[in-house]
Amino acid sequence: MFEEILTNISTFTPVGIYVTLFAFALIENVFPPSPSDLVVVIGGSLISTGAIDFIPTLILTSLGSVAGFMILFYFGGTIDRRVIHSGKYKYIPIEAVEKVEGWFNKYGYYIILINRFLPGTRSVISFFAGMSNLNIKKTVVLASISALIWNAIIIYLGYLFGNNVALVDEYLSTYSNIAIGLTVVVVLFFIIKFVIGKKKSKS
Repeated sequence: MFEEILTNISTFTPVGIYVTLFAFALIENVFPPSPSDLVVVIGGSLISTGAIDFIPTLILTSLGSVAGFMILFYFGGTIDRRVIHSGKYKYIPIEAVEKVEGWFNKYGYYIILINRFLPGTRSVISFFAGMSNLNIKKTVVLASISALIWNAIIIYLGYLFGNNVALVDEYLSTYSNIAIGLTVVVVLFFIIKFVIGKKKSKS
């Protein structure tokens, strides 16, 4: 897949490459899963050929990441919490929603700061951040820092390995699987803790 993407993108003009990188970075947050990280890595490999430059690539991919994050943040903020808390949606436990909101109000800004390093959960994080009514200015700043650091790393990897993008893709896939596995373990821990706490309160 990466050879095809690399071949197609490398035929674009520099402006076309920048637009493509921005678009993939934005889309990944709104319509996951998408190979945005891989495309950004390929952008790094194109820097090594002189087709594009590092700074515009870093800025545009980071802007795309933040824009995608804030789109779902906005949609999360438009959810009518009164309807959810009314109990009309039986498949959405009110206690669970309140737990998530409380968790985000307590740790939300830290989660946003590391959100780019948590593949597979980025959309969920941005949506719940909006739903928890986190401060929009802080959210934009922290999401920007997270995007800049993450994109700088993977762009540099693309630049460093040049045409050997397959190796970087393999490393990213391994990292993603580990990160998703750890996230699932943490979520299961909190779910079990929540269920046990609920049973104890009933008894």
